[in-house]
Amino acid sequence: MYSRLLVPLDGSPTANLALHHAAVLARLSGATIILLHIIEEMKHSNGFERPRIYIEEVRPGFLAAGEKLLDEAALPLRQEGLAVETVLLESKGERVSVLIAQQALATGCELVVLGTHGRRGVDRLLLGSDAEQLARIAPVPVMLVRQPQSVIATASPGPSATPA
Repeated sequence: MYSRLLVPLDGSPTANLALHHAAVLARLSGATIILLHIIEEMKHSNGFERPRIYIEEVRPGFLAAGEKLLDEAALPLRQEGLAVETVLLESKGERVSVLIAQQALATGCELVVLGTHGRRGVDRLLLGSDAEQLARIAPVPVMLVRQPQSVIATASPGPSATPA
């Protein structure tokens, strides 16, 4: 069975569902859960901040938010008696999927448990698919977890019923 599980988190419902699945596996096998959050700096900067503002205000803000996300995810697991480690990384332009694969090796994980939105078609082409890319390049097995179809159907707006 698995002894170290890597769970990348981004605060999304699908990532939280993946964390739930990893917790179930950890309870069954006694595995350690490694929570990973990757900060994509380009999403937090418009490129027009003065360097001093970025260093003193912007960067500390997104690092604190990343630590908070990890701490809030780890706390209930630790209270259950599960072994949890946290890792916060900053992307310097690397693909998130590459950083996750590298972290799986660096932390000795045997399984990555990852939430996926299950995008298809144009959405996947436009937004990319870190989950798909990770499944292709990961040095260990990857468990992709997505919301049940009934949740997706109720969350997505259907065709408009208003007359044209």
